Amino acid sequence: MKNQFNILDFGAVSGVDTAQTDAIQKALDACFLAGGGEVIVPAGMSFVTGDIRIRSNTTLHLMENATLLGSKDPADYLHINSDPLEPLPEEQNTRALWYTPRQWTEMGGGFKVHLYTAGSYWNYGIIRAAYAENIAVIGEKGSKIDGRNPFDPEGEEKYRGPHGINMHFCKNVTFRGYTIEQAGNWAHAIFQSENVTFDHLTVYAGHDALHTRACSNVLMTDCKLITGDDCVAGFDNLDVVIRNCEISSACSAFRYGGNNILVENCNIWGPCPYQFRGSFSREEKVAGVMVSEKGRNNMLSFWTNFVTDDLPVRRPAGKVLIRNCTVKNADRMLHLNLSGNESWQRGTPPTDITFENIQIEGVKMGLTAYGIEECPMEITLRNVDYTYAEGAEDTPMLRVAHCKAINFENVKVKGFKGDALIRAWSDGIQVNTENFECDLGEGELIVRADEEFKCRAI
Repeated sequence: MKNQFNILDFGAVSGVDTAQTDAIQKALDACFLAGGGEVIVPAGMSFVTGDIRIRSNTTLHLMENATLLGSKDPADYLHINSDPLEPLPEEQNTRALWYTPRQWTEMGGGFKVHLYTAGSYWNYGIIRAAYAENIAVIGEKGSKIDGRNPFDPEGEEKYRGPHGINMHFCKNVTFRGYTIEQAGNWAHAIFQSENVTFDHLTVYAGHDALHTRACSNVLMTDCKLITGDDCVAGFDNLDVVIRNCEISSACSAFRYGGNNILVENCNIWGPCPYQFRGSFSREEKVAGVMVSEKGRNNMLSFWTNFVTDDLPVRRPAGKVLIRNCTVKNADRMLHLNLSGNESWQRGTPPTDITFENIQIEGVKMGLTAYGIEECPMEITLRNVDYTYAEGAEDTPMLRVAHCKAINFENVKVKGFKGDALIRAWSDGIQVNTENFECDLGEGELIVRADEEFKCRAI
């Protein structure tokens, strides 16, 4: 039988508005020092906490209807910086704040200390792990991690609070069964880790739901992700499977990239029930309101391909297959823009993206795929039913540059009334059609654009 450690036995008190961080951490540390096991958050009880650190061979187990409530005081999330049991390496314990793109440039650009060091202030979160292996956060029916939507003027964009779960350099990680809601920043922020499983999770409101950066062997399955920010996000992820998920976003359903990525059997829909908090006024962010007259909840994109040169790419991006999905009311089907007008999109595009067995309706701005000359990409649409949103029928389906081929295989385009289905900002793009249905009328299949390329940033 596993070693079990109940947080009540270490002094944790339920139902009070005082942070129980020290008591919960004592239980986690005792578990680790005993060689591993399970730390129990008891059924039906709720506990306020700041940052708690899971160590190797430990499972944090939230029993039925157990709740962890994130402290609203940013000062309660700095324990990992002075951890006596497993001190962070000096180069990781930076305490760096979030920086604006202009500040990144002034510091030399490229590597962003606040993102990629485990001990930065930006990486603070309710549940933390660094350099750990064989760890898990498991929840029973009704279990919840509630970030309580805090405000932090020192956080990202001068308002975001702590992540729900934040991990760096970990191996063999499992998240299963619980709900995260109202996280101050990303619900799951997982960096440079491997063998990571997200299973039967629910994420409501807050910011990014499942965000993995430079991770390997990632599985996301049977998750319900309904957030005001991106639902599935991250880049340079290798060997990823995402399946059977319900997704609604007020930003991008997927803002993702890497090599050997399979997305299948997902239902994606907009508009999202939650608004993007970045569209709120400062006063509304301070108050923690959920709805704003200024707020927007339209889904900006079904698939935004995340390309950046933040870190060295471990494997060239490509082998992206998205299949057996239904999509409703996404402003764009695909967004990839390396033209230079989006600061976060830099580097090398994927060699290929394939959309297969996709039913998509209510599209306003089509597919944008502006690559680079040094690495022309290939886009394939196979068994796709594509329906324009009302009022957007004259918009090109594709706006592209530096593609070596666009393949339409058994594709039906409904509602097009424009002058060109594809508008290209580079020459030599081959368009292949097989069983392709589209009423072009007096329009053309592809034309060379003579105007400047413009694209609304996402």
